Amino acid sequence: MTSSRSIEREQPAKGAGRPGRDPASRKAALIATLVAVPVTVAVGGLILARLAPDPPAAAPSPTATTARAQSSAPVEMAAPALDARTATVCRALMSQLPGSVRDLTQRAVTAGAEQNAAYGDPALTVACGGAEPAFPATDDVWTVNRVCWHARQENDAMVLTTVDRETAVTVTVPGAYEQPLQWVAPISDTIVASVPSGGDVPSGCTG
Repeated sequence: MTSSRSIEREQPAKGAGRPGRDPASRKAALIATLVAVPVTVAVGGLILARLAPDPPAAAPSPTATTARAQSSAPVEMAAPALDARTATVCRALMSQLPGSVRDLTQRAVTAGAEQNAAYGDPALTVACGGAEPAFPATDDVWTVNRVCWHARQENDAMVLTTVDRETAVTVTVPGAYEQPLQWVAPISDTIVASVPSGGDVPSGCTG
């Protein structure tokens, strides 16, 4: 008797033929993903920051050299008669005065442009050719840029007059301007260059 043999075809096991992924590989991939995401976000932020327009520059703050707003009207000043020598010295001084004293721009005067000048509003004035002040020997005098000044308070202004020059120069600084001696510094430079020294110089000027 012929025996028959049943031949069964072997079926592959479920999942056979697919590459297996061990736990260590899966953990490494997860870590790489977690690291890559924040790095990508950071790089993107840097790129956007570089491409973004710069913020507008802040407006410049006022400085000591910024001109103040002031009236354009001539400043009223007296113009007493001067002798020939004094008039010559005063014209030299006026021709060399700066166009501005700190942030005060020079203004026209009503009389005596050859001996008077004015700056700013309220007006700081410069008068050349007046009399030297008489004052007690105990009064203070102040040397500013090699020019010696006597100061006296008059109403709401400080009046400073040279006491070491051939021809006196008087600068009236309104009370609105603090530290009046600082305002005569640029004027002192011009006086040194144009008004000869002379007269009875107080001892305080030479100390």
